[in-house]
Amino acid sequence: MSSQLLALSFDANDPAGVARFWSGVLGWEMVDDARGGVALLPSDDTGFRLRFVPSEEQKTGPNQMHFDLTSQSLEQQQETVARALELGGRHIDIGQLPEEEHVVLADPEGNEFCVIEPGNNFLADCGFIGALSSDGSQQVGYFWSEALGWPLVWDQDQETAIRSPHGGPKITWGGPPLDPRTGKNRLHFDLAPADGGDLQAEVDRLVSLGAKRIDIGQSDVAWVVMADPDGNEFCVLPAA
Repeated sequence: MSSQLLALSFDANDPAGVARFWSGVLGWEMVDDARGGVALLPSDDTGFRLRFVPSEEQKTGPNQMHFDLTSQSLEQQQETVARALELGGRHIDIGQLPEEEHVVLADPEGNEFCVIEPGNNFLADCGFIGALSSDGSQQVGYFWSEALGWPLVWDQDQETAIRSPHGGPKITWGGPPLDPRTGKNRLHFDLAPADGGDLQAEVDRLVSLGAKRIDIGQSDVAWVVMADPDGNEFCVLPAA
């Protein structure tokens, strides 16, 4: 038994604006989201959609997760950077070294992402979204491997990575030291029980793996809000 990863959700002050940016960068179709906000449908093997949901909270620190976008050539890397800048992105400094060849950018609301240089062996067999790179412990990598049923594809020096058996991006966790939390994460996973399974049974299974139910002021909703062993929020929705 495992959970299905339905979406990566972004809290956004301007959901439509941020969605337009990422639609332009990724080439994904924008659609209305059934639970409010805007969604992007993948046009490749990513396997989950992106959701942009309204939030009045302002970004206060680095996100716990960010995209690593791949490049097949230096020209493609430059084209991706130029397209992102034209759409409203910007260069940012997160302490990267001058000799590092990836380019660090932010979307119009400051969500960080990297455009990786060509020849990156770790992402060589991945698509345009090569990885969802995350700040997190080895333990949380093990948790998400069990939660999603995705095998570990990297487990060294407390760094972990998992990937769906069907392909798509890797999800990575960089190990210690972990950044201090600055409030609710602006990005979170939306899950559902796989194969039409029971919501409560799946919540109980995730608790047995190390998650816990939490209250973020969600009131009476159809889904369950939880946190992984590192305290990162995620939602479990009823099966479709």
